[in-house]
Amino acid sequence: MSLLAERLKRIKPSPTIAINTKANDLKRAGNDVVSLAAGEPDFDTPTHVVDAAIDAMRRGETKYPPPAGIPELREAIASKFKRDNNLEYSIDEVCVTVGGKQVIFNAMMATLSPGDEVIIPAPYWVSYTDIVLLCEGEPIIVNCGLAENFKITPEKLEAAITPKTKWFFLNSPSNPTGAAYSAADYKALAEVLEKHPHISIFVDDVYEHIVYDGFNFVTFAEVAPQLKERTLTLNACSKGYSMTGWRVGFAGGPVELIKKMNMVQSQACTGTSIISQWAAVAALEGDQSFLKEWVQTFQKRRDICVSMLNQTNGLECPTPEGAFYVYPCIAGCLGKQTPAGKTIKTDEDFCNYILETEGVGIVHGAAFGLEPFFRLSYAAATDVVQDCCARIQRACAALI
Repeated sequence: MSLLAERLKRIKPSPTIAINTKANDLKRAGNDVVSLAAGEPDFDTPTHVVDAAIDAMRRGETKYPPPAGIPELREAIASKFKRDNNLEYSIDEVCVTVGGKQVIFNAMMATLSPGDEVIIPAPYWVSYTDIVLLCEGEPIIVNCGLAENFKITPEKLEAAITPKTKWFFLNSPSNPTGAAYSAADYKALAEVLEKHPHISIFVDDVYEHIVYDGFNFVTFAEVAPQLKERTLTLNACSKGYSMTGWRVGFAGGPVELIKKMNMVQSQACTGTSIISQWAAVAALEGDQSFLKEWVQTFQKRRDICVSMLNQTNGLECPTPEGAFYVYPCIAGCLGKQTPAGKTIKTDEDFCNYILETEGVGIVHGAAFGLEPFFRLSYAAATDVVQDCCARIQRACAALI
């Protein structure tokens, strides 16, 4: 009899983490390798946030956390939703989690029964499908390619809905594409969802603060208040405040769902570090002016990537509205041979070729559910991003 649970056969390790680990292993072995696989800002956590954590430790805030989060942070989250998103939540309608991923896990564990379906537009963040599978749900993948600017249409959403549909996932700006939904996009999707009251909406706003060219970020429940009681809105301090290692996610949603999510968390990990929670209070309530400078830097890097990759043989790189990724199509490289005589048959072949010959770690599109593409994170120093794009250009020019 195997020690391992059958459910583990339904999931796989995170491909983004695996590729980043492989690139780092090559670098430690003395190779000239740069990984642009991980979605992690290169900026330091703001000083006032770090200071708040130190102050919390010095006054003895080092005990077990309440599963729902400390009241001070839940109040700060409720104020943030009101200030930034025009959403009214009481502190009983918000929760604090160990990073944004824990919001997804807690929600799916609390709501999914075997056979329940979850509609997920592709390309998608790699953990969506595996968390659904681990919680014994069934991901229903809807491909949304270049023609749709990587966004699901009302027609495709309607076609994917069945009596078994429990959740519909939305992510804007998107990981991995950077595509973002406008108010008009959300209103059109809301019209479909109003006809299907058995469906709840899961909205991932983690990249909310990172948008470009004057794009007006809105969240789904803000645009469709009639569906607010069916919507769970995820956010985190990870990306906007460069707090990936602090592990602070949060969500706003219906009070009964939040209670059950807190119950799951109480048995899984108790809660997020008290120290990190006080840092998050400072992040949400403190100075926000640095965000504008960070976004300007990200936009400069985005523009470098889009320009250089669109000048690269075999690649087509759309311009993202937000986040810090580009998602170029490699269709023009498929079928070509490397200088070593290997044929590029898939986007995974392409990414392995780039890593092995030019030392650039990028993630193949199949990992995000849509081929033939790759994801490149430009959350790295500007000169590093430019150098990596030049390396990709050189590798593509060498294909025969």
